[in-house]
Amino acid sequence: MPTFPSIDWFEAVRELVNNDEEYKRLGTFDSTVGVKSGDQVFELTFEAFECAGVREISENDLRDVDFWLEQSPEAWQAMLEDTKKNGAAGLQYTLNTIDLSSREGGFARSFDGYRLDAFHRFSQSLQHFFDTSAKVDTQFAVGAGSG
Repeated sequence: MPTFPSIDWFEAVRELVNNDEEYKRLGTFDSTVGVKSGDQVFELTFEAFECAGVREISENDLRDVDFWLEQSPEAWQAMLEDTKKNGAAGLQYTLNTIDLSSREGGFARSFDGYRLDAFHRFSQSLQHFFDTSAKVDTQFAVGAGSG
């Protein structure tokens, strides 16, 4: 069972998404996205109709991504557990809702406002990526909850 956040966890979701016809129907998604949870930072590369790659990066490497999503480990856990429990139809934590309600720099961040626009342009595909994570049995590096 992969732990969030980890390469193994993102690879498990990546494999599911890349074999998901519904994801492909959402259209092309060309962006490099960072995910930051505590001190851990990952880069997800999306090309056309798939997630082409996942790797761990440093915080300094965030300058090279189009945008990144940043929350505390506890907030990520709450979001992913809600996704697993309620499915896409009953989500309390959508990416847009989190972004609109975030303080202290926001949830979706970038060093370039133009590149940050990719979050809004591709939010449906990115939401589907995280919704698909409900199919992955997940343990968390923090907290007592599990998925």
